[in-house]
Formats: sequence, structure tokens, C-alpha cells
Amino acid sequence: MVPPSRIHVKNAGVVRRRGDYVLYWMIGARRLRYNQGLERALHWADELGLPLVVLEALNVDYPFAADRHHALVIDGMADKVEPLAQAGVRYHPYVEPSPGAGKGLLEAWWARAAVVVTDEAPLLFLPRLVAAAAARCPCRLEAVDSVGLVPLSAVAAPHSAAVHFRRAMQKIIAGHLVEAPQADPLAGRVGRLAAAPEGLFTRWPAASPDLLARGPGALAALPIDHSVAPVGLRGGLVAAEARLQRFLRQGLPKYAEERSDVVADRASGLSPYLHHGQIAAWEVFDRVAASVDWSIDRMATKATASREGFWGMGPAAESFIDELIVWRELGYTTAYRMPDCTSYESLPAWARATLDAHRDDPRPVRYGFEQLNQAETHDPVWNAAQRQLRRDGIIHNYLRMLWGKKIIEWTPSPEVALETMFSLNNRFATDGRDPNSVSGITWCLGRYDRPWAPVRPIFGSIRYMSSDSTMKKMKLAPYLAEYAR
Repeated sequence: MVPPSRIHVKNAGVVRRRGDYVLYWMIGARRLRYNQGLERALHWADELGLPLVVLEALNVDYPFAADRHHALVIDGMADKVEPLAQAGVRYHPYVEPSPGAGKGLLEAWWARAAVVVTDEAPLLFLPRLVAAAAARCPCRLEAVDSVGLVPLSAVAAPHSAAVHFRRAMQKIIAGHLVEAPQADPLAGRVGRLAAAPEGLFTRWPAASPDLLARGPGALAALPIDHSVAPVGLRGGLVAAEARLQRFLRQGLPKYAEERSDVVADRASGLSPYLHHGQIAAWEVFDRVAASVDWSIDRMATKATASREGFWGMGPAAESFIDELIVWRELGYTTAYRMPDCTSYESLPAWARATLDAHRDDPRPVRYGFEQLNQAETHDPVWNAAQRQLRRDGIIHNYLRMLWGKKIIEWTPSPEVALETMFSLNNRFATDGRDPNSVSGITWCLGRYDRPWAPVRPIFGSIRYMSSDSTMKKMKLAPYLAEYAR
């Protein structure tokens, strides 16, 4: 049963008990496992004795729409076709062929729905999309929070630092661990296939097998940015679980001591899958906990706000769990409570004050957007990071911080720096537009941080980083060779 704290009723519509089906509009949790939105939709279907329809749509005019991002979502669609068919669930994966072509699709499905369930997803435009739909939906529309281990509504306000969020989380996490979602809500299910409204598939046909297989030319036919090519990464739950298994074997054992090592690269590689909702934080947590033979009785009974010792999992697992729960859910909570979190005005007052005080400082080196985009700076470390972003859709976590700091130094104002970081990251990163991307970028300008001494030109009291110190701290020769021009 989905906890009430995760169910958000978005309108005053009623449940139409004589409807033809229950509609699950999948927009954030694009998966079939550990999905409380799907779980809630199945609950309604069982209570009303109705079949379930799952609608998953992908439009072509979202910000920075490109082959790279489309490919990952389409791979995830392909993974769902067979499991949903076997469970007797009508699945409609729709990929918009042209801007505006999908208009009316959701309305056509909800016209005969008893109730609509969707995802509570604080991802930039999605809250506005849900609010607009709820205002027009003729029946009850619920948004279900499947984001993390702690419900978004459980945290009262944005936190200024991870340590404060960690303390708040540690106080309440035990009560939420006993409310885990079903690992496989479709297990053993044999439903009856819902009939689609007449003419629906003629006007809005489901994605073809060729498109779902990403056949030759399939993406090229879509009006999206083809210059940002897919990376060597398959999307979807199957690939996500394979990547998780690899991380548990190779990355987790040495994660605590080597997480910042660019060459060793112990990163989980799960951020694209978490961003697209193709794997749940719950599943990752369960698998990590099982790998260290953890049980809830090993967890501390008192909140310490410490990064180590609270879970009783050992340094490696606890270091990763802190990233998965504290930092990830801090970013999502901020996006949920602060809808303007990408704006310069949303930065902490102290950070804006110090940046404003130094906005007229001379900038000995300046680069235009296209020079940064093409990695044409004097700094080989920064250029390598930008080339990794362009080619692979990621930047190593430590170098991402340096990447952002140098953009502040090389652009005419902090507002331009912020816009440049978002533009580059959201265009190329496989987890672009995610609240965690927002956290990382805005951290560069002081969010979740504190004033640092000495006061420096351009940065003021904002934390400073340099390529020279990074070169001394890390053995970057193999990395620089890999991403040389």
C-alpha cells in the first residue's frame, strides 16, 4: 500500500466508478519496479475492477531535445513493452513526430478514465505540466511521489547545507524504511487489456518497433538536435540493473577512498538512469544494503548528522549511501520546495552579496560561449572535462566542480556563468536538467556551501578552485590523454 504522504491529489475531480479503465500517465518514474505511482494505479484498478492503461509520451520540443536524451528514454520504453503485455496492461509508448503532434493525446485517454495517476516529479517543467493537466482533467488526478526513500513532503523547507538535511533525514528515515515500495508490483498479474478510445491509435500511433529498437534513421526522422549524438550507453531498467551490478562488484568496495580519483573512476554511473526514472533509489539502496549484509537494527537510533557511522554499513557503502540519499534527495527537495531553484535570485543571500560586490572585478581571461562549448581555452584540464561532457555525456564528479568554477572566472558576470553552465550541462549531460545537476551547478556559486577566506577577485567569499592545484592533487595524465583534442 502506498503511504498517504506520497499521494498528492491535484484537483477536485471525483473517481468515476463507471469509467472504462485506470490511466497511469508515466512522466517521471519511467520504470516497472519499485514504482509507487504504478503501485497506486494498480491499487485503483483492483479496487474498481478495471483494466490499467499506461501512457508514456515523449515530445520533441522539451528544452535541449536531442538524439542523446531521446535515445535513453526510447530504450526504456522498449524494455516495458513485453512485461506490460504479459501482465495484461495496455501500454501506449508515444514518441511525438513533430512539435504539437501529441496535443490532445492525454485528453483522449482521460476522457474515459475512472481516475488518473501520474508522478510527482520536481523536474523543471513537469510540475507545471501536471498542474495544467489537473485543472482540465474531468476526473480525480493524483500525483505519486516515487522520488526517494524520504517523501518530498516530509521535509518542511529547503536546507542551506547538506549537514542540516542529513540531520533532518536521520531523524525520520527509520519510519520510512518500513514503507518500502513493492519490488515488482506486476508480479503474477494477469489483467484484461483495456480497449482504446476509437481512432486514438490512428491519430497518435504507438512508437514503431523500428523506433523502439533505434533502427537506422529512426532518430534522424525526428525534429530534434542531431548534433548531440547518443553515447555508448543503453537506457532502460535492464541496462541500469547491469550497471548497478557492475558497480557493486568494482566500484563500491573502494568507493570511500577512491570516489574522487579521476583515473580509478569508482562512480556508480547510475545518474542517467536515476534522472530518467529508469531505476529507483529504493532498488539501489536495497542492493547496496544486501551486498554488505545490512539490516535495519544496525542503524543508529540517534541523528548525528555524520556522514559515517549512522547506517552501520561500513565506510564504502555509507559514503555512497550519503550521495544517494542525502545529496540526491537534498537536490530534489530543494526543487520541490523552491521552483525557481535554477535562477540567480534563488542563490543564498550571502553568495549573491559577495558575487555582486565583485562583479566589476577585472577578468584577465574571458571566453565566449562558443569557445567554451568547443573546449577552446588555454586550460588543458578544463578542456578535457568539457570534451568528456560532449563525448560521453558526463564529467567526473570532482572535475565537474572545477569546470563550473572556471566558467565563473572566465565569463562577464555570475548570471552569465550560471546560464552558461546550465546551457552546456543540459545540452550534453545524460543527467542534464536533473535536480542533482542543479545542485552541482548552483553549488559552484555558493548553494549548500559557506563563505571562504581569503576573499578573492571575482569570487569574493565563494569557494575557489584552480586547475594547478587539481593537477598537483590528482594524477591526471591518463585522463588528459584520453580527452586530448
